[in-house]
Amino acid sequence: MQGHQPHPATPGGAADFAVAFRPNNGKKRGSYNCGRCGQPKKGHICHLPPSSSSAATPTDSTSSAATPISVSRPPRQPYTRLRRALSFEDAAESENENDENNSADVARESDDVAENEVVRSGELRGSCLYEVMRRLAPMELLIAAKVCKGWRDTSKRIWKAAEELRLRVPVRSQLGFAGSVVRKCPGLLRLSLRMESDVDATMLACIAFSCPNLQSLEIFTSDSSVNRITGDELSRFVADKRCLSSLRMEGCGNLGGFNICSSSLSTLLLSNLHSLTKMVFNCPNLKEISLDFCRQENECTDLTTMVDGLGRSCPRLQNIHIVSARLSHAVVLSLTAANLRCLRMLSLVLGTEITDASVASIASSYSNLELLDLSGSSISDSGIGMICNAFPDTLSKLLLALCPNITSSGIQFATAQLPLLELMDCGMTICDMYEQDLASEEDTSTDLQKPPNSKVHLMYQKLIIKHGRLKRLSLWGCSGLDALYLNCPQLNDLNLNLCKNLHPESMLIQCPNLENVHASGCQNMLIKTIQDQVCSDTGASENRLTFKRLADGSKRVQVPQFLNQQVTCEVYHDKENGKRPCKRRCTLLVD
Repeated sequence: MQGHQPHPATPGGAADFAVAFRPNNGKKRGSYNCGRCGQPKKGHICHLPPSSSSAATPTDSTSSAATPISVSRPPRQPYTRLRRALSFEDAAESENENDENNSADVARESDDVAENEVVRSGELRGSCLYEVMRRLAPMELLIAAKVCKGWRDTSKRIWKAAEELRLRVPVRSQLGFAGSVVRKCPGLLRLSLRMESDVDATMLACIAFSCPNLQSLEIFTSDSSVNRITGDELSRFVADKRCLSSLRMEGCGNLGGFNICSSSLSTLLLSNLHSLTKMVFNCPNLKEISLDFCRQENECTDLTTMVDGLGRSCPRLQNIHIVSARLSHAVVLSLTAANLRCLRMLSLVLGTEITDASVASIASSYSNLELLDLSGSSISDSGIGMICNAFPDTLSKLLLALCPNITSSGIQFATAQLPLLELMDCGMTICDMYEQDLASEEDTSTDLQKPPNSKVHLMYQKLIIKHGRLKRLSLWGCSGLDALYLNCPQLNDLNLNLCKNLHPESMLIQCPNLENVHASGCQNMLIKTIQDQVCSDTGASENRLTFKRLADGSKRVQVPQFLNQQVTCEVYHDKENGKRPCKRRCTLLVD
């Protein structure tokens, strides 16, 4: 008998068998890196093919039969739903992150941050960070760009994509600050600068160089800033900007004169003008112009020549706004001779020499006006009658503030004859002239008495207005009113500032849609009456079910608060939307 033979070695013996079934007491969670390419799994799509199994399957029949158990390790499944605490991951991350809807606003350039890209600082997605930083102010965006490289790159993309910029230039900042910000926005279309420091032609040159496609420019000045731009520099800037359509500039006291030539300019607004020696406009597409002159006594601009040239070179004008103490009847005649067929809004303010004859000239030349502002003029009730006869079907805004020759009868006639009227301004029109003279000479110690030949119609006038479309009514400074009756269903703004002589018992306001009432400088009793009248409907609805009688009718008891709230909900419930609409409340503004 042969000796004991050793047992044949089994492929994949006990050692391998033990290794295969060894319990894994270490890390039980899957790796955060891809098993194919080694990149992080989060937000990653691997394009490598799966690797073949490293364990070869034996083909020999004897070896196969000799192996009692064939152990094959299953491939490790990726932990796609694995989430960490305090992370900014989405609840449902899909494997395909290249959808158009998710990256349409961000992927504007080839190197933009993709939707599934994560910025390291705070682990915010690129699109989220873009949307957050896009809403920052310019100064805040400059500070945020210093945090890290990701935020700096995002801020650069925001500056490049910006089309509108509103920048406040502090007092101590130099030109380099505004220039550095403007240079970051090559695609800027609308620029608004609020200057707290001085501004000169260097700023215009920087804007012209950095913003080649600029369409709108606004420069506002403060009390501490000075605008040193001259007329020649402004004319050169407008001529070079072929795309400029809107220009607004304040503090234009150093212009001296200008020659503005542009085929694209449609809106021009200049304020604080002073003693212009030359004003030439060559803007065939200009539709709106506003010229505000200073109120100094030595102001000597020739408005007649300016208006004459304006009518010849700007035939498409629709809105004209001129504020100057040198406005006269001759200026109005030059304006009517221009025959501007597209004119819809005419505003000639502080023209004390504008009379009823000027109104007749305007009414005969322009019959389609929608806004007429003759504040500060010398027109009377006869001029209001001409206005009502000329524009009954078009005029919706009439402003006649600071017109001392107008009485309450003329105002009532205007509201009755203009059915489309929506705005009416009669501030400082019905005023007590004697009271103003007394206030101006209050410093003297002599006793003043009311002259016997003073105009009686300036005191104790009654105003009755009933209009179906009037929305805004201004009676500020009408100290000559002592009675007021309003029945305007659409009125939402009423100005009664400094109506000192208005009696509370002679006032009735029937305006259910009233939202704001200005009553600064009025008597306390008048304020209390206004508050009671404008809030009467609200108070009645709130206190309607405060008390209730018992079943036998013996006495009245207070309704519980919860029952009162239920009834209020039933009354004001909106059946269409299923929500309670907000009840409109009137705001009383008192200093």
